Amino acid sequence: MNDTSALMVTPIAAEVSLKDKTYAALKDGIVSMNIYDPDANLRLDERQLSEQLGISRTPLREALARLAQEGLVDIQPRRGVFIVRKTKAEIIEMIKVWAALEGMAARLATEVATDSEISQLRRIFQETEKGRLEIDEYSTRNIEFHQAILKLGHSPLIEEMIDKIFLHVRAIRNRTIGEQDRIARSMQDHMHIVEAIEARDAEAAERLVRDHALALARHVADNVDYLG
Repeated sequence: MNDTSALMVTPIAAEVSLKDKTYAALKDGIVSMNIYDPDANLRLDERQLSEQLGISRTPLREALARLAQEGLVDIQPRRGVFIVRKTKAEIIEMIKVWAALEGMAARLATEVATDSEISQLRRIFQETEKGRLEIDEYSTRNIEFHQAILKLGHSPLIEEMIDKIFLHVRAIRNRTIGEQDRIARSMQDHMHIVEAIEARDAEAAERLVRDHALALARHVADNVDYLG
């Protein structure tokens, strides 16, 4: 099992776009983490990152400043750089925004997605339906399913807006998927969503996707006590 509680980055080559590559490498590393894991190391060591990436401190600090502007990290003078975790109230608000955006993407998918594209959604669902996946594997497929819905909507603006909250919603989905009977309910919801999109029923697709996300918001509100 991969350790998702620590930041993992891949070395990059020094090129003209070094600053952008550094930013992308750091963001990918942060997104791949489970930042709400109780053992997650949220402090970023500049010297260690510089060595891992094979670059100097200058492009690294420029990339960290950009991540700070996006709210992904917090640069604290004399203390260091820390990956940002959201409060419970902030997470619930993010999930509600996600529900609205993904719901609209599902509606658009019924209008613009090709039959071939929609069939890929069923493939992902069928792979999770097998019932032999471990929680980590199911969680990965679950995120893949929701990302696929967003792409089916063919709306770059929706995807851009979702990107700003993806890290936190993804992390909470991963953290909570094994709680109570959420996997069983998630699979059932996915089946109905696929059927609605295949039928090109815009009203049902939007409602089912929105309600599915809002159920996560209710779960967080009622059961998650480990957020600030």
